[in-house]
Amino acid sequence: MRYNAYSDHLIEKYSEKVYKIPVNIGATCPNRDGRKGVSGCIFCGGKGGSFDSLPDSMTVAEQISQNISYIGPKYHASKFIAYFQNYTNTYIPIEKLTDSCQAAAGFQEVVQLCIATRPDCVPEAYLAAIGSVAAASGKDVCIELGLQTANYHTLARINRGHSLAEFIDAVLRIKQRGFEICVHLILNLPWDTDEDAVETAKILSALQIDHIKIHSLYIEKKTKLCEMYMNGEFDIISVEEYAARIIAFLEHLSPRIVVQRLAGRAPEEDAVFCNWGMSWWKVKELIERNLEEQDTYQGRKFDYLGGMTYGE
Repeated sequence: MRYNAYSDHLIEKYSEKVYKIPVNIGATCPNRDGRKGVSGCIFCGGKGGSFDSLPDSMTVAEQISQNISYIGPKYHASKFIAYFQNYTNTYIPIEKLTDSCQAAAGFQEVVQLCIATRPDCVPEAYLAAIGSVAAASGKDVCIELGLQTANYHTLARINRGHSLAEFIDAVLRIKQRGFEICVHLILNLPWDTDEDAVETAKILSALQIDHIKIHSLYIEKKTKLCEMYMNGEFDIISVEEYAARIIAFLEHLSPRIVVQRLAGRAPEEDAVFCNWGMSWWKVKELIERNLEEQDTYQGRKFDYLGGMTYGE
């Protein structure tokens, strides 16, 4: 494998395949409820980041039990990650988050708590609460931060509601807790270039991020991005250009960073554009084939840190 694949990482870390279980705790987002904004990021629809979660009317324990009972026998799995996925999971009362983490940690089969949030929504009290649950249960913790791009001009255009500075601050403070960090990226946003993708790889490498998850841009109906797309306000790069951009990103990415995903997916009925009409795994195969044909790999150009100008 020419990049540090997530599946291999999990087997190495936990000695067997591990499967993520989505957990829905009814979180919202400060960019939707009025604190930062009301319309959210221009690409975000009403379902948030998850379209296959169980309803939050079910308890955390009920959701995990039901998913384990289905996924376990189907994939012969015995270890799982409780993935608090939808919206901003640290933007809820701290007691609710603590109780939810404790409920998930109570399952012997759960080896990790994975909590998705925004860079501007990780106050110290919440990190301390998560750390207390982890210490008491012995579970690993990964905090997933939505960044999308290191280009702060593009962050403003997509109405993220935060800049690059808040992301860097969150990473430094999460690192102090010893938690792993996964960063979400969209590397084919219309206002970004190949150079922006490379600079994003360099910043994440310098910050010693643990994981990255790349979502190819999809355009969901009834979003501001959809309105702009239908009005012809931007173009989307081709799938061949996307593959080349991902490869340039990987070449500059630290080889120790784990790559969880190279392309995203979306329900077809909700999208006006997704993966150039291809299955996500076809996009992934194209990138992997190009890596082979070009005889290149993750970290091939990782030579820019540690004052390398003065190196040999």
